[in-house]
Order: sequence, then structure tokens, then C-alpha cells
Amino acid sequence: MVEEEVDGEPWFYDVKEYLRIGIYPKQATGDQKRAIRRLSSGFFLSGGVLYKRTPDLGLLRCIDASQAMTVMKEVHAGVCGPHMSEYVLAKKILRAGYYWLTMERDCINFV
Repeated sequence: MVEEEVDGEPWFYDVKEYLRIGIYPKQATGDQKRAIRRLSSGFFLSGGVLYKRTPDLGLLRCIDASQAMTVMKEVHAGVCGPHMSEYVLAKKILRAGYYWLTMERDCINFV
């Protein structure tokens, strides 16, 4: 389902490090640096936790693959509510305040 990065770091690691200390990964090309810079404008770092900004000025906590699987299981079948369809599951996770890049695809595969 949710894919881990090949280097063992979560998907948001490069953006988080760029926001924290302002440097790019050593192996990053010019296009990758531009992508990190562009992506970082939509995120907010507070106390070591990365959040994604929403259009209504809300913040969604960015989570890694292991946390994403736990959140999907809990929201789909746990105390948060009844079993639901894949798109409803993704929307409910967003309303709960969590975010990862492949959320919708992962919810479709999970359900």
C-alpha cells in the first residue's frame, strides 16, 4: 500500500530538512531543488513536526508510511466510524487532520 522511500526516510524528509536548515540534499539536481523549493511553500514546520497548509488556513499533519497504515485502519474499522468507501475514507482522514502524498490511491488499495 503506502510506499516507503528507498533511502529509508519518509516522503517529506527533504522538504522538512529544507525548511529546518535551508539546504538541499547533496545529490539533488537543479530540477529537484526547484521542486523542493516549490513544495516547501505549501508546508509549515513547527517543533519538528511538518504540516501541510490548506486553502482555509488549516494545518494537516504529515505522516509517514507506517503511521498512514495505522490511521487508515483506525478510521476505516476502528472507533472513528463504520466501514466506508475509499473516497469517503480519504476525506475523513483529511478531516481528522492527517496528510500524505498518495493518500487517495492508498485508500483505494486499502478498501
